[in-house]
Amino acid sequence: MNLTKLSIEEFLQEVDSKSPAPGGGSVSALSSSLGISLGRMVGHLTFGKKKFNELDSNLQDEMEKNFDELGNLNEKLIKLIDKDTDNFNLVMKALKLPKETEKEIKERNIEIEKATLEATYTPLEIGMLSGEVLEKLKIFVKYGNKNAITDVGVACLLCEAGGKGAILNVKINLPSLTDLELVEKIKKQINELEKKLIKDSCEIQKQISELLD
Repeated sequence: MNLTKLSIEEFLQEVDSKSPAPGGGSVSALSSSLGISLGRMVGHLTFGKKKFNELDSNLQDEMEKNFDELGNLNEKLIKLIDKDTDNFNLVMKALKLPKETEKEIKERNIEIEKATLEATYTPLEIGMLSGEVLEKLKIFVKYGNKNAITDVGVACLLCEAGGKGAILNVKINLPSLTDLELVEKIKKQINELEKKLIKDSCEIQKQISELLD
């Protein structure tokens, strides 16, 4: 099933079902993707306007560059909506492999490990991309169309939620991995990522609150 081709109502029905997938990972990717779309909307509402044209050319270039990069990040996140669900299904498939003989057990364990690793890396990527989005959104708080400043705030919250949700999906897979050195490396990555997500989101929300007061 191609989740990204479903209508909003169909997607919601898929999530609200007995099937465990699409679950938190796919929804996290969608959340950050929606955040990007809102952020780029602010760009559309800013470029070409009088206040934008009065900005220093370097700032104009930076905003336009971030706008384009947000589009590239969105393309990646959209693909991960389906990939996360596909990876979960691969884990379920591996768990159903026969385990009657020692050879079957060994082969099954190898397949489970491979599938779980993929199911870990995908939400990790979603989280990292979400963090990149927050970085790109910062300039739109300062120089974006002030009539759409709250849209940047909502975009920020969606990406923070998407990033944190992705981290949760990484964490739940880590106990199933046997490479303890890799597990510790990933734990360090997600701990640093979560701190950065919170820091950047708080910074953006603080600036928006000050502009609204």
